Amino acid sequence: MNADHLDEVAELERICFSAPWSRNMLAEELDNALSAFLVALDGEDKVVGYAGLQVILDEGYITNVAVRPEWRRRGVAGKLLQVFLDFAQANRLAFLTLEVRESNYGAIALYGSRGFRSVGRRRNYYEHPREDAVIMTREFGEPDENP
Repeated sequence: MNADHLDEVAELERICFSAPWSRNMLAEELDNALSAFLVALDGEDKVVGYAGLQVILDEGYITNVAVRPEWRRRGVAGKLLQVFLDFAQANRLAFLTLEVRESNYGAIALYGSRGFRSVGRRRNYYEHPREDAVIMTREFGEPDENP
């Protein structure tokens, strides 16, 4: 993600989330050395999805994953997630973790298919509507432990 993508990513945030990150919050992440934000582009270089990751020491926190509704179920989120999984393994992170709405069955299934497991809940984490978050984590051990 670069500054040219900020308007489209901010729009995507408003479409996908009830408490979206602002354009300014997204812009700040461009200067955050601990963050990496990826965009998925269509054939006309329009943003169809994006994902964010913050790395602190050997821990990875996936902050956002969003895909335009008309592009869902086409593998966009899976490809973005795979970049983060490959990064985590290459950089020997201990784990990647994220929160997901308990009613977001599609996302939970996607994360589960990539080795993430439910490790807890955050009660009333989301608003509009109020809902629990499922904490999902993928741990990484030695290379032969997690194929």
